[in-house]
Amino acid sequence: MTFSEVIIDWYRQNKRELPWRKTTDPYKIWLSEIMLQQTRVDQGLPYYLAFEKAFPTVFDLADATEEKVLKLWQGLGYYSRARNLHHTAGYIARERKGEFPSSYKELLKLKGVGDYTASAIASISFNEASPVVDGNVYRVLSRYFGIDTPINSGRGIKYFKELAQELIDKEDPATFNQGIMEFGAVQCKPRSPLCSECPLNAGCVALKDNLVDQLPVKIRNARIKHRYFNYLIVHNEHRTLLFQRREKDIWQHLYEFPLVETEKPMSEEEIISHPQFKELIGENRFEISLYNKENVVHKLSHQHIHATFWIVYLKNDIEGGIRKSRIKEYPVPVLIANFVREYEF
Repeated sequence: MTFSEVIIDWYRQNKRELPWRKTTDPYKIWLSEIMLQQTRVDQGLPYYLAFEKAFPTVFDLADATEEKVLKLWQGLGYYSRARNLHHTAGYIARERKGEFPSSYKELLKLKGVGDYTASAIASISFNEASPVVDGNVYRVLSRYFGIDTPINSGRGIKYFKELAQELIDKEDPATFNQGIMEFGAVQCKPRSPLCSECPLNAGCVALKDNLVDQLPVKIRNARIKHRYFNYLIVHNEHRTLLFQRREKDIWQHLYEFPLVETEKPMSEEEIISHPQFKELIGENRFEISLYNKENVVHKLSHQHIHATFWIVYLKNDIEGGIRKSRIKEYPVPVLIANFVREYEF
């Protein structure tokens, strides 16, 4: 059997039963592919089911508020995906009357849709022989063919895309694309791949040359940036303060407590004397205490957030605050959600 035939045969026997595999509806395929970018299936599945229930059609998603979309997305990370999802739903619903583009090239023009997602929708929904190349596919191809070109280099991205185009089954591109992604996720796993029972092991260069643990090759990312977030949990008996992040930065449009970002960890005295603290609290009488003795380190792809939570109890009314009982209604970063759950206002 050819490479593509082996992949398709394996997939038909071993595929996991997942809801988006029971449809060719481009809305459902698009939704699942956007959610599963840089996300494990077991983590993304509950979110997919929640979105499918809340927004059964692209029109429902388009009509929702961004706040509701972000709240349902909360915890999945990479929030720009959710904002782009909502924006594109509006475009599809209003400008295209609910009809998705039916070709790879046209799908690429949608906001938030890149090469991988466009290929997935084009092949699964419209039977176009456009190959998907994600982390799973890179791993399968680099190991089987013994390719050490870095997968995140311009040359590597181009080479693997061309190779996948040569291999794709032109008659059944949907099954091949889903099959090779599933093969990488279940059989040719990043760690402890099931090489001894792999249907491709006879021709696998990495297995023959003992390179399985060394492939694929990836250029190391830039140095991790460290940021120090001092959250001021300003509250009184009934109310607290939340602000929406507006800057083009992490967690854009999500809500958080008043934030003082500094170059290093701060003492209580330094926080109280900080201009932002003074501007926020003004002449109000307050009591302050440190909630967490050790920084909470929240790791993102290219930066680590070192968070400190300062409890600031005011003895006055809070202008513009929200009722504590409503705090869980707002879309917030996981870092904030974890604190809210633990602190129990």
